[in-house]
Amino acid sequence: MSTLRSVIMDSIMTATMDITRERIAATEAVIRPHIRRTPLVQADLADFGLPALPVIFKLEMLQHSGSFKARGAFANLLLRQVPEAGIVAASGGNHGAAVAYAAQQLGVPATIFVPDITSPAKAERIRGYGARLVIAGNRYADALAASEAHVAQTGAMPVHAYDQAETLLGQGSVGLELEQNAPDIDTLLVAVGGGGLIGGIAAWYQGRTRIVAVEPEQSPTLHSAFAAGAPVDAPAGGLAADSLAPRRVGELMFPIARAHVERVVLVSDDAIRQAQAALWSSLRLVAEPGGAAAFAALLSGRYRPSSGERVAVLICGANTTAVNFDS
Repeated sequence: MSTLRSVIMDSIMTATMDITRERIAATEAVIRPHIRRTPLVQADLADFGLPALPVIFKLEMLQHSGSFKARGAFANLLLRQVPEAGIVAASGGNHGAAVAYAAQQLGVPATIFVPDITSPAKAERIRGYGARLVIAGNRYADALAASEAHVAQTGAMPVHAYDQAETLLGQGSVGLELEQNAPDIDTLLVAVGGGGLIGGIAAWYQGRTRIVAVEPEQSPTLHSAFAAGAPVDAPAGGLAADSLAPRRVGELMFPIARAHVERVVLVSDDAIRQAQAALWSSLRLVAEPGGAAAFAALLSGRYRPSSGERVAVLICGANTTAVNFDS
């Protein structure tokens, strides 16, 4: 291993060690005045035509800006020193909306780079919160490269969507809330893109609850990383490409996931569509494709709980203009 690579890996491991239950709890206390405690809904899988089994839905799509991302956004802005040049973020949409919202609330100038696949609903939210929106390329990786060039030119503070310690600490507060409100669950299903959400949650639970990752078949970032033993480039396509297709998972989350995520389940685009429709039909819950992906694993049978297993599903985002799925 080269000296440079050793320095990089030492830096990653140091940051990863900082993502502890204690720091997640401390971060949650800082961001609490700015975020919502999102509710739980109890249902039964029989409502969806599956064998009867109680299931808990954590409705994080009701968070400010329409997704869990507001937690990490506020953690970055409140725990780091923001320069006069403001902040910059690259996003498929949800992270950008969250950073724009947090910046608006705290009076900080923000520039958000997104790819052209970003949904109109997400682009509209970003602009509505007063941020400068820049469209760059056709995938998240393109927007990220453009944002990094902007940082080099302006000195703005980058707020990474998933590979930043403060981001993981903020997202870990989802696990803290869920454990407080539903302490007896056996299994939690979480959708994965870059891995900031599942990394923070897994760091909170530390193996005390089974964590199952769910990814689209066309964007198997964590699945590919587990197979390779390290984050690697993976395909970045499919229905949920604007939220679950960053090309590879973050370096910071990977050792946490390897230690505390039991498995990765892959779901098809059709399964995600069916999960969106089922959530609307049975519970009148609106979820974007990425937000419905975790439930798709249950509905499609890709994850089959055992009898009596206490299962929770995270519905992580609702930034979509498609509301009525009945047709």
